[in-house]
Amino acid sequence: MKTRRNLSGRAASPLAAALACGAQGTARPTRGRKAAKRISCQGELLAAARDAAARAYCPYSCFAVGAALLADDGRIFTGANVENASYGLTVCAERIALFTAVTAGARRFQALVVVAGSRTPATPCGACRQVLAEFCNDRMPVFCGTRTGIRIKRTTLGALLPHAFRLKAESIQ
Repeated sequence: MKTRRNLSGRAASPLAAALACGAQGTARPTRGRKAAKRISCQGELLAAARDAAARAYCPYSCFAVGAALLADDGRIFTGANVENASYGLTVCAERIALFTAVTAGARRFQALVVVAGSRTPATPCGACRQVLAEFCNDRMPVFCGTRTGIRIKRTTLGALLPHAFRLKAESIQ
């Protein structure tokens, strides 16, 4: 049996193997463009999301959330929740990761990892699901994990938001 390795060449953990993107554990490069290097996302997204959660600003809920979003070109964008005393102004980790990616020019995505809590994986909130639907297709895998441990829930954006609201770009110009 072949040992899976991450980008740094270290053997991937069983948890990392659970996060393998695609059938061969690689992300597919963007179609129609010069093929980007295939990258392994085993554990890389999970580690990035956990690192982001460590930087969350959550003095009110004490519920740190981290997200890592894999773009088609292989870049990984992270975000952490940032709370505000006026709760409605709080921004979720998933949206921060997506907005950072869009600001950097990324428009297509391969996978999302969200980590929060220590016992039960949390899924993106409804607002995050709808914002993700603007840029991600329904088949995009979403992995929800805990900040520690190995519990991972795998789903898709379409399963999380089965009837996303979408406008055709031409109709809003």
